[in-house]
Amino acid sequence: MTPAETAQHYRNYIEALNTGGYRDLKAFVADELTYNGRKLTRADDEAMLANDHDTIPDLYFHIDVLVVEGNDIACKLDFNCTPVKEFLGLKPNGKKISFSEHVFYRLRDGRISEVRSLIDRDAVARQFAE
Repeated sequence: MTPAETAQHYRNYIEALNTGGYRDLKAFVADELTYNGRKLTRADDEAMLANDHDTIPDLYFHIDVLVVEGNDIACKLDFNCTPVKEFLGLKPNGKKISFSEHVFYRLRDGRISEVRSLIDRDAVARQFAE
């Protein structure tokens, strides 16, 4: 894929996540992948995303920055949402929170095979304490 095609493919993946299509990600996610060094199956990844949507019903992935180079994708995702269950080990307070996720992907055969995700947990904790 060209960088433009890879970027569009990633946008399609995010659109699937935003429209509840996180239960069938075969077109986007490899059968086996690593997430922050932990080995997962695609079914594990789909279950993790389903849990995220259960924890945060108004979860919406907003692409702020997207960079593609070869088989690597770097993205800053912004969130403005209201967790209703424990999130990042923190108990919600019923209020909306805003945070960013910096996520790096490696593709193999056009599908996500590696994910490295960074979220500022302390920034989220401060908002839960307010």
